Amino acid sequence: MRAGAVSAAATLMMLMSSPAFALTRDDGDDPGPGLSVAQTIGLYVVIPLAAFAIIAGLVMLGTRKSHNKGKPNS
Repeated sequence: MRAGAVSAAATLMMLMSSPAFALTRDDGDDPGPGLSVAQTIGLYVVIPLAAFAIIAGLVMLGTRKSHNKGKPNS
């Protein structure tokens, strides 16, 4: 019963709160120009995928060399 009351009170307080703090500028706040769609996709999609591919490639190269050490040449 107590947990339900606390949850209800917390939810009510969140619903009645003021808008996000991002709407109010702070002193000295100087935001830069926004990103275009292409820049956003490049930053959050292309760069992480490229980093993943590079790391995976390096790991695969390292494991390939270690597997060939134990095999005799035919």
